[in-house]
Amino acid sequence: MPSSTLRADARRNRERLLSAAREVFAESGLDASLEEIARRAGVRVGTLYHHFGNRATLVDAAVAPQVEASVELTERALANPDPWQGLVDHLTTLAEWQASDRGFTEVCVRTLPADSATERAKARGHTRYLQLIARAHEAGVLRTDVGPADVGLLLWGVVRATEGLREVLPDAWRRHVCVLLDGLRAGSATPLPGAPLDPAMVATAMRFP
Repeated sequence: MPSSTLRADARRNRERLLSAAREVFAESGLDASLEEIARRAGVRVGTLYHHFGNRATLVDAAVAPQVEASVELTERALANPDPWQGLVDHLTTLAEWQASDRGFTEVCVRTLPADSATERAKARGHTRYLQLIARAHEAGVLRTDVGPADVGLLLWGVVRATEGLREVLPDAWRRHVCVLLDGLRAGSATPLPGAPLDPAMVATAMRFP
């Protein structure tokens, strides 16, 4: 068989594996069966390892494009002249993505190798996100005793809490995100115990194996 045909077959196998991985990770999370991914792609699991080597490499290749899209989402939120509405739009869209994609939900709070495309995109997005939070604090619309890590984990918790309802109430998360957003508003907030979460500590606790 000509080498060009082999290369074309290899490219098709890689694309099928990535498509299957995105589907399976969305359904079952980042710890989903690699054998199931290979099965859906129509290849042997050895072919999966030939292309990606290990789970973290496959996860990176599969989820990086959506993480890049989330960076663009943060940039659009920063472009909104209303600091509160920009933050609301950003968090609501993130929650919508997380509610429909368990893999994306998990990659938001878990850490891949630092040199991965996903982590590089997350770093850029995190810089924009910090600007989004700081802008809301400076405008006096976001309570000052919550930090970026608090907001991120609260959003993640709300989405995960409604996971069991999605078959019958797929939009249940929307109601609870609205309750969360009301709790984040400055003005009528009551003091919180403890200090805002340390982002570095959270990142260490959520590190992907």
